[in-house]
Parts: sequence; C-alpha cells; structure tokens
Amino acid sequence: MKMLLKRLSPFAPDHSGAVSVLFELGGLIVICDAGGCTGNICGFDEPRWFTSKCALFSAALRDMDAILGRDEHLVRKTAAALEDTGSEFSALISTPVPAVIATDFKALKRMTERRTGKPVLAISAAGTGLYDSGAETAYLELMQVFAIETLPVEQGRAGVLGVTPLDFSRIDAGTVVAESFRKNGWKDVYCYGMGAGLETIRTASAAEKNFVVSPSGLAAAEYLKKTFGTPYEVCCPYLPETLEKELGSLTGKKVLVIHQQFAGNEIRKLVGKNVIVSSFFRMEKEWMEPGDIQFSGEEAFLEHFANEKYDAVIGDPKFKHLVAHAAERFIPFCHFAVSGQLEEGQTI
Repeated sequence: MKMLLKRLSPFAPDHSGAVSVLFELGGLIVICDAGGCTGNICGFDEPRWFTSKCALFSAALRDMDAILGRDEHLVRKTAAALEDTGSEFSALISTPVPAVIATDFKALKRMTERRTGKPVLAISAAGTGLYDSGAETAYLELMQVFAIETLPVEQGRAGVLGVTPLDFSRIDAGTVVAESFRKNGWKDVYCYGMGAGLETIRTASAAEKNFVVSPSGLAAAEYLKKTFGTPYEVCCPYLPETLEKELGSLTGKKVLVIHQQFAGNEIRKLVGKNVIVSSFFRMEKEWMEPGDIQFSGEEAFLEHFANEKYDAVIGDPKFKHLVAHAAERFIPFCHFAVSGQLEEGQTI
C-alpha cells in the first residue's frame, strides 16, 4: 500500500512512459489491454496525442482472450494493422492484464516477427510501475533492436536520451533540449524518440557522445557504451526560464526540489550544495548526494514535511497544498507525469 495516493492524483504508469518514448517513431504501438489503459494514455498521459498523429491501438482484449491466452488472435490483428498503416515496426506493450496472467511477450515478439517480417519491440509493463521504468525499457529495446551497426564516429554529433513530455512538461521538449546542447557547441544533436526519428536510432553508434537527461535513459546509454564504446554524461541542460529567474535568490537557502533526479541535480549545480533533491521516481545512487530523498509514497512524503522546514520548495504545483506549512516559498516546476500539467505558456 506504499503507493496508495489519497491526496495526490495518480502518477503516469510504466506503459505510458513506454508510449511516450515511441510516440514519434512511426511504429505501430499496440497496448495489450481491454481499452482502459489506452484511453488513459491518450486522454491524460500523452499531450502530443491532441496535436499530432500516432498509430496507437488497443488490443481490445476480451475476458476469454485473457483467460485462454489467445496469442494467435493478437498476432493476426497486429499483422492486419501493420498492413493497413504501413508502419516499419510494431511495439507490443504490456498492461496489468497480461502481467497478471504472465503473458510471454518474448514468444509474442517471435510469433509476430515471423508473421509480419518486420521488427517487433516487446515491452513488459505491469501497470504498477511508474513512467520512468516503462520509458527505460522502451529506450533499451529500441537500441537493442535498431542500433546494431557499428559506424564511424561523427565529430560534433550528440545523442540525447531521456527526453519525453512526461519529464520536461513540453510538447516541444526535443527542440528546446537540443538547442541547449547546440549552444554548448554540439553541431548535430539528436533527442532519440522526440525530434529525432528511427534513422537516427539506427545510426546511434556514430555519436561522439551521449547525454542522459533523466534516469530513464541510463540503461540505453550503458548499452551503447558497452556495444560501441560511446561515452555518456549525465546532465540536464534545460530548465524553464521562469524557474531560472527564481534560482538566483535561493543561494544559501535551504531548498528542496521534488522532480526527476537529473533536473533536481541541475538546480543544485546552479544554487549550491544546500539543495536537497527528492523524487517519487527513480533515484540513482551514483548521482545522489547525502540527504537526497526517494519518497516511497504519499505517506512518507507527508511524514517528511511534518518534521522538516525549508526556505523554499521547488516542485509541481500539485504539491503546493501539501507543503505550504513547511516552506516559506513554493516555486512551481511542472512535472507532467505528476499532474498532467504543461509548463507555463505551453498549450495543447
């Protein structure tokens, strides 16, 4: 019951994170559910759904499909949809139903590839994980399936992993993050899955360096380093302009940031060591400082603020009413995976 939320809205789940990574790549995305998970993804967790197109389907599993494990039926429907859409690949994304009945997604992948002759991504998601775990699986699967050719390194080329609207609360996150790297001297910058298409993933080995801007990109960056020797760096070069304007007044203050870890670390670089980084999502030990916090759930979050006081708390506006008593200032920093709210000035 640790993740029971009584005063906060539900966070984006793992299957939503996987869809966010794959949304712009031109594949056929099949959510293996009865329809509810797909509705939540399109209605709440994917802001680009309202402004652009994506071949996103529900498998429309019925009771007997789940009970009897009618895998051939799903493969047949996927093959028909691939033919109709002309997509280059398909992605089968799990949800709570196939997770509960232990659907063999590796077998589904092999069956579908034999039937269609096209690559298939098999992404396990239980629906009980959070968006960053699903995004991590999707990034890694993408690289393992498509980034298989060793190419000459192109000087000035940078790959970026971990850019999604769920992390950056912008539907143009790929553009603004890439521009931040270009200002730092990188000539060709590719945010995989957001602004950069499937061909850039196929040629990922040509990157001089990869940058990981949220924890969900780490596994794929490690894979590229191990497979092709591509070095990577953890950073987060983009913060909202409205937030950056506030940071100058926080030097020397006791500050808590509640967001994805690498964005919080970037704020600490700008403000100073007095900043504590916290998150409900993944916190990688290698990039944690003493005092950093990974909240196990809402109860732990509330208990923390019952005992601690801060000069300022930086986080999604949904947290404001829960921390107002423990902070002199609250500075908004949208996290779409928490609230479904885009950065100020962004509209759907």
